[in-house]
Amino acid sequence: MLEKPPRGAAFATGVICAAQFILQLDFSIVNVALPTIQRELGMAAAELQWIVTGYALTFGSLLLVGGRLADLLGRRRLLAAGLILFALASLGCGLARWPVMLIVARMLQGAAGALVSPSALSLLTAASPEGPARNRALSLWQAATASGATTGIVAGGLLTQYLGWRAIFLVNPPLIAVMLALVPRLPAGDARGGASRIDVRGATLITASLAALIYGLTEGQQRGFGSLYSLAALAAAGLLGILFIYSERTAASPMLPASVLAGPTRRTAVTMMVLVGAVLAGYVYFVSLYLQRVHHFTPLRGGLALVPATLTVVLTSTFGTRRLLSRFSVKQVMLGGLTSMTLGQLWLARITAAASYPVGVLPGIVLTAFSIGLVLPAASVAITTGVRGRDQGIAGAMFTTGLQTGTAAGLAILATAAAARTAHASGDLVAGYRLSFLIGASVCVLAIAVVSTRLRAGERPRELAPAPGE
Repeated sequence: MLEKPPRGAAFATGVICAAQFILQLDFSIVNVALPTIQRELGMAAAELQWIVTGYALTFGSLLLVGGRLADLLGRRRLLAAGLILFALASLGCGLARWPVMLIVARMLQGAAGALVSPSALSLLTAASPEGPARNRALSLWQAATASGATTGIVAGGLLTQYLGWRAIFLVNPPLIAVMLALVPRLPAGDARGGASRIDVRGATLITASLAALIYGLTEGQQRGFGSLYSLAALAAAGLLGILFIYSERTAASPMLPASVLAGPTRRTAVTMMVLVGAVLAGYVYFVSLYLQRVHHFTPLRGGLALVPATLTVVLTSTFGTRRLLSRFSVKQVMLGGLTSMTLGQLWLARITAAASYPVGVLPGIVLTAFSIGLVLPAASVAITTGVRGRDQGIAGAMFTTGLQTGTAAGLAILATAAAARTAHASGDLVAGYRLSFLIGASVCVLAIAVVSTRLRAGERPRELAPAPGE
């Protein structure tokens, strides 16, 4: 029988998972309300997409900076600051009278999320010693992520329908106020000793590179990857990324310490997160479109259709993965999850216009959800285990940044491919959706190849070597 966590660690896990739940809730809750927001604020289509893109842009590009600030300034302090900013930005969204006010507030929400997420994850790992306790905590973290995302879809439909779209934002400040009252009871996560300066040059370069990448991918999806905006942004992302690598080699206190990426396990796990993020973005997006456009589900009913997948993730993460990680290697758990993800995507690639939800969709989303419950906790354990305490913030940020980057890239590429296939098939939407799932299965196979060739077979979480210099 697995030992129970100490009461203090259990409390910290609960509060930190609640913060992650709210972040994921707010990321997905807005999607259902977009048509209502567009109508009431009189937004153009180009402005409307920035409600989603603006949040993703600031969140994804500032995660690494947020992780490093958590290490330097103190994780609990940065968590509180991020939550306060998130509450204020949510208030700005809910009270917005003009499109530009809403877009700016959403971008501030994303920036606040980039402070909250890595500081929360590093507090979680700091409060839980490596081994079964950390495996349990990280599994609960992933369960909170999955349940928050689906709850957002359902709650968004209910709040928009009965209270109006502003309620989806105004619900955040009271919830955050409760969490802020509990934050002082979390472990301090004090600032690191020694070097106490952030690498401003490195932080600027990596933030600009990630922002250009996300913007370029988004523009590619909206206008085509041959458009001037997309090409220029992607080229800038590549150039800034090269300058960042060069800058890090000469920095006295680098933004991303070489020791954090020294081990092959960590590098492999981050690479896998990018690939998995690409699959997961298309999986949720295209299943939702299929149910609403082909089977004419309402947004609320479409959200409820994803509840079995969420329950699968929560149950697998909470009760299964932590036990598997204590018995099997990270590589074995990852490969098992990726195999299930491949099967789920292949099942969904068989959908037809006449396929029913119980037969055509449900098995595919459950198989994919089961894989999420295995892969994400295993990857988070691999990335954070063996990292020095003073670098836990940047390690947690690497996990989320990999997932966010993969999500942006995957959605842009899969949506473009699906649209092209639909156009070639004389407007057949299902043909495009099938292609997206088939590409997703191919990406899963690539992830299996990466994990198979780059990870050692017998390596378990508690046996991962610490970073050099420890």
